[in-house]
Amino acid sequence: MERDPWYESPKWRRIRLSALRRDKYQDQEAKRFGKIKPADVVHHIFPKNEYPQYAYCLWNLISVSRTTHNTFHDRETDELTEKGMELLRRTCRKQNMPIPDKYQEKKKKRGAFARDGYQY
Repeated sequence: MERDPWYESPKWRRIRLSALRRDKYQDQEAKRFGKIKPADVVHHIFPKNEYPQYAYCLWNLISVSRTTHNTFHDRETDELTEKGMELLRRTCRKQNMPIPDKYQEKKKKRGAFARDGYQY
């Protein structure tokens, strides 16, 4: 995959550095689970190609390791994985924003359930 020249812009470099400094160069996803891991990538929670209006918003950026970043994206399609969508949903709740339809949680089908060995 070819690197987007947008990531070389001075404006992006400044906001990226701000996010890394804010997060003390630590992987914020690992930190949620009490682990300390260095961060070297800044992830757009709302993908910049779909939501360019949030590309430079600090609240939309999270510092993570390259390994963690790869768990947020399907590297074949560059779409968000379920883990990336969950981060987006958590961010929406934190920011009091509506969750975009595309990223709504899939409703679990209601149906028969087993209790005491019987189907109801």
